[in-house]
Amino acid sequence: MRAAHGVEQVRGAEAALLATLPEGTLMRRAATGLANTCARLLGRVYGTRVALLVGSGDNGGDALYAGGMLARRGARVDALLLAPERAHPAGLAWARRAGVRVWDAGAPDRADTIDLLGRADLVLDGIVGIGGKGALRPPAAELLAHVRDSIVVAVDVPSGVDADTGRVEGAAVRADVTVTFGTYKPGLLVDPGAQYAGVRHLVDIGLDPHLPTSRVDVLQHADVARLLPAPTGESDKYSRGVLGVVAGSPRYPGAAVLVVGAAVRGGVGAVRCAGPAEVLRPVLAAWPETLATEAAPVDAGRVQAWVVGPGLDTDQDAQARWAGVLHGSAPVLVDADGLTLLARAKPGTWPTPALLTPHAGEAVRLFAAAGVVTTRERVEAERLEHARRLAALYDCVVLLKGSTTVIAAPDGRVRINPTGTPWLATAGSGDVLSGLAGALLAAGLDPLDAGSAAAYLHGLAARALPGPVTAPDLIRALPAVWADVTGT
Repeated sequence: MRAAHGVEQVRGAEAALLATLPEGTLMRRAATGLANTCARLLGRVYGTRVALLVGSGDNGGDALYAGGMLARRGARVDALLLAPERAHPAGLAWARRAGVRVWDAGAPDRADTIDLLGRADLVLDGIVGIGGKGALRPPAAELLAHVRDSIVVAVDVPSGVDADTGRVEGAAVRADVTVTFGTYKPGLLVDPGAQYAGVRHLVDIGLDPHLPTSRVDVLQHADVARLLPAPTGESDKYSRGVLGVVAGSPRYPGAAVLVVGAAVRGGVGAVRCAGPAEVLRPVLAAWPETLATEAAPVDAGRVQAWVVGPGLDTDQDAQARWAGVLHGSAPVLVDADGLTLLARAKPGTWPTPALLTPHAGEAVRLFAAAGVVTTRERVEAERLEHARRLAALYDCVVLLKGSTTVIAAPDGRVRINPTGTPWLATAGSGDVLSGLAGALLAAGLDPLDAGSAAAYLHGLAARALPGPVTAPDLIRALPAVWADVTGT
C-alpha cells in the first residue's frame, strides 16, 4: 500500500529527522536520489545539457545540489535563478564549485536563458516546494513556455500544484517525472495535480520512523488480493453473500441488467433483483441465475447488502422502492437516481452503514441537501476535501467518481484509486461499478474496503480492454482481472 502524507505531517517528520543528523545531510540525501533519477532518464550524463529552474528555499537547494552532482559527471548544467538574492546559499555555493553556470532568470535581457531552456536535454523544476500555493508567477510562468523537447523533472512536487489537494489554480509545471522525497504527497496522486506529476518516483530519505499513520492511501495488487473473498469447500451461495438489487425501471431496464451482471461476476453467491416485470424480464434473459421478485424490497428475501438507484427513475413508484431498502439493517450502496432521491430526503433518514457513489454533479446536490453550497468545478478541483466532507456530513463512505476516484470514510481516512482509463467515461460504467461494489459488500467487506477494491478492479478491467469499451465489455473482463490480482 502506498501512503501519502500532507505538508504539515512531512514538515514535522523532517524536523524530527533533522534533529538527529549533521547539518545538510538530509538535503544531500534528497539531492542524491534526485540526481540518480535524472541520470537514469538521460541514459548518458556526459555531454548532456541540464537546465535548473531554481526558486528560493529548500526546493531550489535540492535542485542546485542535484545539478552540481550531474555537473561532476560531465553534464553542462545551467542554473536559472528566479530569485538570486534568496537562492539557497549552501546549495548555490556547492553548485558553483561543481561547475554549474549560474544565471539571473529575471534579467531584462533573457535571450540567453531562454536559449538554454530550449536546448536542454533535461529541465529540473526546483521553483516552488511542497509549501507553495497558487499559480506560478512571472518570470517562471513565461520561462516554461520556452521548454521544448526536454525531459521535465519536478523536485518533490510540480511547481504550481498544491501538494495537499492536487489543486491547480493557473500556470503550473507539467512534469514527465516527479521525484518526491520521503513519502508521497496527496496532490501527486489525485487530479488535477496527478496529471501534472507524470511518473512519480519516491526517494527514501529516512522519514518513515517519524511519519504518523497515513490518512491517505493507495491500494496495490497485494492489498486488493487480501480483501477479495474466496470460497472454501464449505461455502454455499448464502455464505458467499446475497446481494439485493433495486435498479432499473421501465424507462431504463438496462441498468438492472448491468448491475446484476457485475454482481454475478463480482464473486457474490446470489443476486436478488426486486422490481417490476418490465425490469425483471431482460435481467432474467441475460442472467437466468438471478433470484427475481416483484415483491417490495422488504419482502424480497434474505440479503446481506443492497444496491439501490441505477436507472431507478425518481417517480412515486421508484421512491417507494428506494425507501423500502432503507428500512433494513443491511449495508446499502446508493447510486444514480438513488442519490437524487437521497438529496430530497430529510436529514436523519439517510442510511447507514452506506456507500454513496456520486460523480461531482451528484455530490453538489448531496451537499446542498446538507446545507452546504459548492460547485461541480470546486468538487473536481478539490476532490479529497469534498469527499471527506461529504462522508462526514452523511456519516457514511463516499466513493467520489471522476478522473481520479476517491473513497473517503467518515473518520477522515481516504483511499485514492490508481487504476482506470478515460474510456470508463461511458454509459453504464457506473452501473457496473455499483454491482461489483455491492457484491463485495454482500460478501462481508466493509464499505471502505468494498468501494476501494471495486474501483481498483473496475479500473483494471478497463485497462485490459483495447480501445473504446462498453459496460458489457467491463463485465466480461472482470473474471480475468480478478484472477490476475489474486493469482488464481
